[in-house]
Amino acid sequence: MHASKSALRQCVNSIDNPSHVDQLDSSDFPEGGVTAWGTALGAFLIQFCGAGYTTSYGVFQDFYTQTYLTNSTPSAIAVSDLQWYSWIGSVNAFLTFSVGLVSGRLLDRGAFYHVMKIGCFLQCLFLFMLSLAKPNEYYQASLIFLSQGIGSGVAIGLTNVPSIAVVSHHFQRRRAFAMGLVVAGVSMGSILHPIMLNNLINGKLGFANGVRASAGMIGGLLLIAYFLMHTRLPPQPKAVSYTRVLQNSWRDHAYICACLGIAAFEFGFFFVAFYLQLDSRLHGVSKEFSFYSLTISNTSSFFGRLTAGVVTAYVGIPNTIISCSFISSAIIFSMIGLRSLASVALIGISYGYFSGITVALIGPLTSYLTPEISDIGARMGISFTMTGNFSRPSLTFGLGSPICGAVLTSHYIWWRPAVLAGVSGSCEVAFLFSG
Repeated sequence: MHASKSALRQCVNSIDNPSHVDQLDSSDFPEGGVTAWGTALGAFLIQFCGAGYTTSYGVFQDFYTQTYLTNSTPSAIAVSDLQWYSWIGSVNAFLTFSVGLVSGRLLDRGAFYHVMKIGCFLQCLFLFMLSLAKPNEYYQASLIFLSQGIGSGVAIGLTNVPSIAVVSHHFQRRRAFAMGLVVAGVSMGSILHPIMLNNLINGKLGFANGVRASAGMIGGLLLIAYFLMHTRLPPQPKAVSYTRVLQNSWRDHAYICACLGIAAFEFGFFFVAFYLQLDSRLHGVSKEFSFYSLTISNTSSFFGRLTAGVVTAYVGIPNTIISCSFISSAIIFSMIGLRSLASVALIGISYGYFSGITVALIGPLTSYLTPEISDIGARMGISFTMTGNFSRPSLTFGLGSPICGAVLTSHYIWWRPAVLAGVSGSCEVAFLFSG
């Protein structure tokens, strides 16, 4: 692990091209203050409403399986199938991160506020569109796919990377800690959204009014977040081609290995996020407790993300992410033995905590491997897109969480996707060590 950390640092320090040297000294960063922490709070809210909502797709997965799309197998809802509406959850997750390739670069070019306005508006719009879907209607699958799969995915993708990257404008020494707080918004959203959605959708309000209620709440929070966030660094004086950034990134061995490792990790991460609730219900766990299985996991993940910055202060970012990734992959293997309420709680708590630390360090690791602060948005966009292409449906429609659902089959053979996701998580450790 020490060798891995040294190799990563060596890759950063070995870049002696003046154009790659960050022109800002550490003393130039405020490291706090009303504007800096206000930006972090706004970014927290963006993550709460965006990626936090995406990782709560397990609630929709369960609802669609039991109610709306009853003529389709579970793998036809969240995984690869001949029917094009099968990509609801996976396309949403893919676009949430891959759109960052564009939105991250727009941040570098000074278009942060325009991107945030468009993204926030579209997210609310497509959630209200989703509420129009009705069961037993011929257009329902198309509407759900277009609004929740594509529309919401693009909208969240526009705000996801910029909201994380803009924190780097205000922090350097405390960057890992600040980013850990920001991405904790995903866990907080994953805690509260499943509770709210399960009670709204499966309660008196029903699907339509329940989704509208959540859309109204998200709209208000996004408005607050927009006014809280501020950029600090001026836009790049001249356009820097993505070709140069890609070329420099491609030559960065540690950066490429980190991207591949993160992709392998997220392969398994979304298997747990999408299927833990359904897995627990089909193994005889009560409906009430199953509704809270995602909340248990995400609550633990919230504390993991909060403590990530503290842990890295002692052992470093590379060592922490390697250790937690290894433990997370071992826990995924244990899902083979999920049979009771106790096993669901144990898996949810342990996996949530260690995977939460890993997720919290994705942004800081990318920043750690980025020698020039003006390229932070582009680097994060490239990183998130690479992980999206490998861990979620890519243009080939053959990778990531769809494969897990395909090997699950309509007979619910749970050990198959558990082994596949667990092996993928182990691959992250190998990639990071090789970096």
